[in-house]
Amino acid sequence: MTRSVIFDLDGTLADTSGDLLAAANACFLGLGLGELLTRADAGTALRGGRAMLRLGFSRLAGGEADEAAVNAEYPKLLRHYDDAIDVHTRMYPRAMEAVEALKSAGFAVAICTNKPEGLAEKLMRSLGHRSAFGALVGADTTPVPKPDPTPYFEAVARVGGDPALSFLVGDSMTDERTARAAGVASVSVSFSPDAASRAEMSPDAWLDDYADLPALAARLIT
Repeated sequence: MTRSVIFDLDGTLADTSGDLLAAANACFLGLGLGELLTRADAGTALRGGRAMLRLGFSRLAGGEADEAAVNAEYPKLLRHYDDAIDVHTRMYPRAMEAVEALKSAGFAVAICTNKPEGLAEKLMRSLGHRSAFGALVGADTTPVPKPDPTPYFEAVARVGGDPALSFLVGDSMTDERTARAAGVASVSVSFSPDAASRAEMSPDAWLDDYADLPALAARLIT
């Protein structure tokens, strides 16, 4: 069976936090509240749209966010994000070089993200890198998102892989839990803006530079 490396997207392959924060702030501005989030909130942005909305509303209220307001604004956030998905987003240095090196070494590569599939497809096409990956599985591709292992297994299957010959590269506790649930190795990038999550994590390996990933893959899957 084919060896495979499965990548998370937000905070792992690309820093998408700037465009996510802009989408959340567009919601707050639409309510006449001003921009409630700043670049210092990049880590929260990588935990998803509802996390950003909760943070902004909790600051406004001086306590817990109103979940009804979060739920009402979430579809608007997705529309704002869809309209300006690649203004600030950048792939991490040497990420795509590592992907191509893995493919040259015989690995299949895929994306498994908790971003809605349509938005993830649009972003990767816009960045010019969608064709480099054999498959893309989003939060709504399967009935359940990460950390359930189902989307991970789907990503592996779509590239003809064997889960026993695969591992997950991510940046968060969600990714680490997904890998544990799937019974595969967990590799976490050390350069994601989400420092709070990193402090809680204990992956099988840390990745400080994408230049090191091909050699790490060869050690993890012989």
